[in-house]
Order: sequence, then structure tokens, then C-alpha cells
Amino acid sequence: MKVLFIEDDKIETMKLLRTVSKLDTKHTITEAKNGEEALNILKSDADLPDIILLDLNMPKMSGIEFLQILKADSVMKYLPTIVLTTSENRADLLECYKIGIAGYVLKPLKYEDYEAKIKKVFEYWEVNELVKA
Repeated sequence: MKVLFIEDDKIETMKLLRTVSKLDTKHTITEAKNGEEALNILKSDADLPDIILLDLNMPKMSGIEFLQILKADSVMKYLPTIVLTTSENRADLLECYKIGIAGYVLKPLKYEDYEAKIKKVFEYWEVNELVKA
């Protein structure tokens, strides 16, 4: 799968890359440090990702602002977007689902728990019929 990973924290990025490298299947991870950078990647001539993993708390543009722009686009609105966040704020959760996310995953503190959750997310999306936008 082609994955767009939107995260401003370098440690979180390293965690994801380390976890994905341990999976049986190979995935292409494109990194963006914020929502603006992600939109530039999505609007470039590059192929669109199969899924997007999105942090909510980022500089320049929050994850929710990014989602609003993404889901307003006639083509990009079909990209499955999974929020990967530390925010347990119920208002964030409800707003994200209202906008149209495909999932909301809380980042656990322990690396082993993080690894297990990410593995499940990838396994789930590997068996889904993904829209090729």
C-alpha cells in the first residue's frame, strides 16, 4: 500500500517507520510534517496514497483543518483517512467522524502496544477494497 503519514513529531515518525519495517508486506510511506505539506503532496502529480495516517495536533494546520479541506475535494474525499493521535478529547473524535474519517486510533504510551495497534491497522486496510482515485 501507498501510505501518506502526516506527523510533525520525529520520534513518532521513527516509531511508525520502525513498526512498518517489521511487517511481512512492504508499504511505501510518504511523510508530511503538517497539513499544508500533505496537501501539496496530494495535489502534485504523484500517485495518490491508498490510505492516510493523520495526527491531529500539528503546527500550521491542525489535523481537523486538513480533514475539512481533504473531504471537500471531489477526488481526495474518497481517500481513507485514519486519525492516529494522543487526543482522547471526545469533541475531536466526534468532529473527525462527522467530517468523514475511516478510523480513530489512540497512540499508546508503550512501544509494544503501539506496534500491535499499527500492525492491526495495516492488516485491516490490506484486505479492504481500496478506491483508486
